[in-house]
Amino acid sequence: MSKNYCEKFRIPKHLEVPMGAVIPAPVKEQPAMKTGNWRTERPVIDHEKCTLCLNCFVFCPDACWHLDEKGERMVWNPIYCKGCLICVEECPADALRSENEMNFKGGVARLDKPY
Repeated sequence: MSKNYCEKFRIPKHLEVPMGAVIPAPVKEQPAMKTGNWRTERPVIDHEKCTLCLNCFVFCPDACWHLDEKGERMVWNPIYCKGCLICVEECPADALRSENEMNFKGGVARLDKPY
């Protein structure tokens, strides 16, 4: 990238951000951004009810949903899901429900005292 990128976009000198502070947008899974161990609840999908409207994909702030075109179904990625459950709220078909994380084998365990 040109050293004069601020001139190209006409950013005032006092608002310039050094290039070292700019983080490129993720275009794939980012190992440094794993947040799945934050959640206490997880979304669970009922594929029979799912209409493939893609609302879960669109509204998820962590891009934890993707469409498996071969199987024609939505797939959830637990590694990056924080458990915000926005997808559950936005699902018009009620195909998503919230369930406690500890109801699943390998669910995220939390300790009252970390050490």
